[in-house]
Amino acid sequence: MKTKYMVTSGFLGAGKTTSMIAFSRDINRRKRGNAAILANDLGAGNIVDAEFCAAAGVMTLPISGGCICYQHENLVGKLRQLKTAGADVIFSDIPGCGIGAMDHVYLELEEKEKDEFDLMPFTCIVDPERIRMIMPEQADINLPEEMKFLLDAQMAEADLIVLNKIDTVSEKEARSIVEFIKGIYPKTPVMTMSAMKGDGVSQVVDFLLENKSSAEHREIGYESQAFIDAENQLSWFNTRVYMQQREEKNLDFNLVIADLFEGIREGLKKHNSNVPHLKMFAADSDEELTDFFKASLIGVDYDVEYDRRLERKYNALSLIINARCAADPVVMADIVDEAVEAVSEKYNMKVRTFFMETFGMMEDGKGNIGKASRY
Repeated sequence: MKTKYMVTSGFLGAGKTTSMIAFSRDINRRKRGNAAILANDLGAGNIVDAEFCAAAGVMTLPISGGCICYQHENLVGKLRQLKTAGADVIFSDIPGCGIGAMDHVYLELEEKEKDEFDLMPFTCIVDPERIRMIMPEQADINLPEEMKFLLDAQMAEADLIVLNKIDTVSEKEARSIVEFIKGIYPKTPVMTMSAMKGDGVSQVVDFLLENKSSAEHREIGYESQAFIDAENQLSWFNTRVYMQQREEKNLDFNLVIADLFEGIREGLKKHNSNVPHLKMFAADSDEELTDFFKASLIGVDYDVEYDRRLERKYNALSLIINARCAADPVVMADIVDEAVEAVSEKYNMKVRTFFMETFGMMEDGKGNIGKASRY
């Protein structure tokens, strides 16, 4: 029996990981299969999405060190691992600025492993806030102008476009956005949902399970000058820091992390920079994951979005921070360092950095400015 497989694309902060979790839970709950997630990232490790998927109770494997577009054998190996573990429906994502997976993933699987995988519709997740960049009002959300190319190319590549986060807009606004998308891509199905709240998720899942990808090349401007200009605007930052209260008293680390978010926000504003997506994750244990924190920021002008807060107080905590930035990678590292130092002083903590990497998007993690380090 073939394994169903789907690539999830979408702009930074659109909710790809939350969507994959919602799809997987819906499939498992309705016994429409045994769903799993392959969480992809350019970084070397310490990735929030992989930790969050596992904490959400979904079978998960990480695939890091580069986009799945450029590691076909590793991708197939990971898919087979999940299949051996019992998965028959697998979702994976590509980095939130990524395009080109139709050619580099779907068409390669169709050519080399056709008898092994059924390709579900290649799905692009969009959110009401980001898509305002290319709607008639041309909203300025403090991201580089070049980013518009990536958002448009992601939709052009898709078999299915899903407007997520409909719980954040009115029905009238959602209809207006759907009509706009259909006007640009009249041949592409458009659906709506709230992955966070669950509205519309089952309908999207039914479509995915009952349809297949066209698996055909689409001209989206991949590797064009517009593509290069857009990717040159982005950098990656990943770190894991260990924080411990010096007086050995328990802290509400929800407050600590909230202050850390605000410190990074202020640092970005000071440097006229932004983060299309900043994520933090912490848990009580790598194994148990009974109590965990996950929150995101999709730009310096937005409120922090909380998926979950810690329920208990702790003396010490290991925190993962991932940032996809419209900022110089060295500047981003300095901003985070300063914010961490500020909270360590405020809460009388000693802090140790166990892992850190930062690199420009076009470097793909090679020759990276802040090499991975361990104490």
